[in-house]
Amino acid sequence: MSNLISIGLSGLNASQTALSVTSNNITNVSTSGYSRQQTVTTASPLHNIGVGYIGTGTTLSDVRRIYNDYMDNQLRTSTALNADATAYQAQASGIDKLLSDNSTGISSVLTSFFSALQSASAAPADSATRQLLLTQAQTLTGRFNAISSQMAQQNESINTQLSTLTGQVNKLSSSIASLNQQISAMSASGSTPNSLLDARNEAVRSLNELVGATVQERDGMYDVYLGSGQALVTGVNANTLTAAPSAADKSQYGLTINYQGFSSDVTSVVTGGEIGGLLRYRNDILNPGMNELGRVAMVVSDAINQQLGQGVDANGEFGSLLFSSINSATAITQRSLAASGNSAGSGNLNVTIGDSSKLSTHDYQVKFTSATGYTVTRSDGSAMGSFDLGDNPAPEIDGFTLSLNGGGLSAGDSFKVIPSRAGAGAITSNLTDGNKLGLAGPLTATATGSNTGTSTITQPNLTSKLDIYDSAALAELQGAVENSTPVKLVFGAASGGSQGYTLYNAKGNPIGTGTIVPGQDNKLSINVPMVDASGNPINDAGGVQKTFAFETTIGGTPDSTDSYTIAFNTAGKSDNRNAQELLKLQTAATVGVSNGNAGTSLTGAYASLVETVGAKTAKAAVDVKATSAVVTQAKANRDSVSGVNLDDEAAALVKFQQYYTASSQIIKTAQEAFSTLMNAL
Repeated sequence: MSNLISIGLSGLNASQTALSVTSNNITNVSTSGYSRQQTVTTASPLHNIGVGYIGTGTTLSDVRRIYNDYMDNQLRTSTALNADATAYQAQASGIDKLLSDNSTGISSVLTSFFSALQSASAAPADSATRQLLLTQAQTLTGRFNAISSQMAQQNESINTQLSTLTGQVNKLSSSIASLNQQISAMSASGSTPNSLLDARNEAVRSLNELVGATVQERDGMYDVYLGSGQALVTGVNANTLTAAPSAADKSQYGLTINYQGFSSDVTSVVTGGEIGGLLRYRNDILNPGMNELGRVAMVVSDAINQQLGQGVDANGEFGSLLFSSINSATAITQRSLAASGNSAGSGNLNVTIGDSSKLSTHDYQVKFTSATGYTVTRSDGSAMGSFDLGDNPAPEIDGFTLSLNGGGLSAGDSFKVIPSRAGAGAITSNLTDGNKLGLAGPLTATATGSNTGTSTITQPNLTSKLDIYDSAALAELQGAVENSTPVKLVFGAASGGSQGYTLYNAKGNPIGTGTIVPGQDNKLSINVPMVDASGNPINDAGGVQKTFAFETTIGGTPDSTDSYTIAFNTAGKSDNRNAQELLKLQTAATVGVSNGNAGTSLTGAYASLVETVGAKTAKAAVDVKATSAVVTQAKANRDSVSGVNLDDEAAALVKFQQYYTASSQIIKTAQEAFSTLMNAL
């Protein structure tokens, strides 16, 4: 009878355990990462009764975890990709709306600025149209500043998020290392800690929501790696991941893994997860976007300022700056970021924009090979060459030049040069007097009253470029133009198909000669010697008299002794010739003109930025949908194997309940048989 009771008891034990496991499955149906469990039973040893063998019941051999490593790995990988795409798209959509919306973008205010310029050109003597142009200039600079501020805030937000997310990564890493230790200890006793295994897998999956990580199993433990193999967890040890200002650019946080005794920068190799999406967005959209916006702002400022310098204002003076100088003392010192590991006492670099039209949207890495020699590499990988601080003139690299700003440098020192990134935040409009806008041409040509021929003359164009940022040189040239004019162009008699002319200065002395072809349009380029208010020559450092140049076109046929007078335009309030040149800047190719590139216009450059960001944002939205579908499928695949199905568990619950009842009946039968035997005796 004892064998029969033992068999019944083994059934009771097996069915009770099965009921407990099934109940545990049911209660954990919503537990993240939980893997369904099931009991595994084997037949107990056989008993020899002489004529054969009979069974002795059942033995509970294991509580097995239903798990597929391949499917779990697929879920981890797809989770990292989806979190990356989601973070990228969330950031990109905000900047896309900011740049493309008429109420927040640049296009509408840039159009309004040129519309106001058109009005001022149509009525240059009207002070109201001049003042409207100043107002639109302030609106334009304010919009550049606002977008730049939004981008800077987004950069700071990314820094903050990186700090928060790395803290979460470290908590999960510590949890995985701790679980490794617990699992190893419990497995040593021969048991399988299913719940701990599930918890570890869920921790790794959660880690992939933050940053892309790969797992290698070693002696039952998980080693977790980032990027190209940087260990985050090794056995029972977890290495911390920190976010802090990077060595090359302190305005942007980089990522560092801290090992025992040393640290490693992993910013460039981290991919996947929310952290990977933020870094990818920063490199792919934010930094190029800030550079492009800054470049457009700098070209707007520089091109318009330079052209205003070629004109005369309503007061008879050369034009004033409408926008702030792109090469202010502050600006040139803030375009270079010294690496944190530079030699003690090392100086910085001044970055001066020589030609804003040649600026690119890239950053530059400058590395010194000696105290003065350096190499420049663009962020797209292009080697720009090797140079020396002693080169004279300083070599121009994509529109800018470098010079030493205090201190000294040593071999190994490096700098990150960002020529245009701060351009949109730095642009201002400080001009408050509309009469100081140089809308008129600086020279006028008039015919003498005695001209009898059929000749015509176009209004002269001053071809000597005035540096509006150099007030001393500007004042010298203006004074020289005023003092050296009027000049008179007097024609001689035609002979042999040509006709000579002589240029006279204000004192009536000849200062040049030339010829034209009568009856044709003849473009003349004339140099005028510069003199001061006393009539004395203005010489350069070598003692050679300076000149200024202008162009004009003579048409028709002048009679002998016909003449024209070219003078400084002291009464140009109603003149709009320079305003017309300013209007051409709206469509002229003034952005990205270098290396054989024809460049594009101001509006074209901004439109290209909007289009690029919009296209990447649209692609990001598609990526989110695709990766979300992949995650959903991966989770469904994993759940089809490891997930809890309530219908199946309910059926199992009934089955094991009946099993338990039947096993009880075996014991009851054994008891009744034993009682019958005892009564018979």
